[in-house]
Amino acid sequence: MCDMMRGKDVKIATAYLMQTPKAASEPMLKLLKSAVANAEHNNGMDVENLYVSTVVANPGPTLKRGMPRAKGSYNRILKRTTHITIGVSEKA
Repeated sequence: MCDMMRGKDVKIATAYLMQTPKAASEPMLKLLKSAVANAEHNNGMDVENLYVSTVVANPGPTLKRGMPRAKGSYNRILKRTTHITIGVSEKA
């Protein structure tokens, strides 16, 4: 999903994320909208000229849980998290 967004215009990336049925598309869409708003408000960039310059998804901390099983055993459940970074830049 990161590879599909990288280098695309912000409008195209937003449309792609809205149409994708994957679970990760909702938080990535929220993050992309936040990045665009920050670029416009904090840096004074023009929204029409923005494109997605960098998209990085790194593993975050893992929550370790467990479920008791038969005969006193225990199955480990790993709830994985991700750190997502999206950068936007203006076209030259």
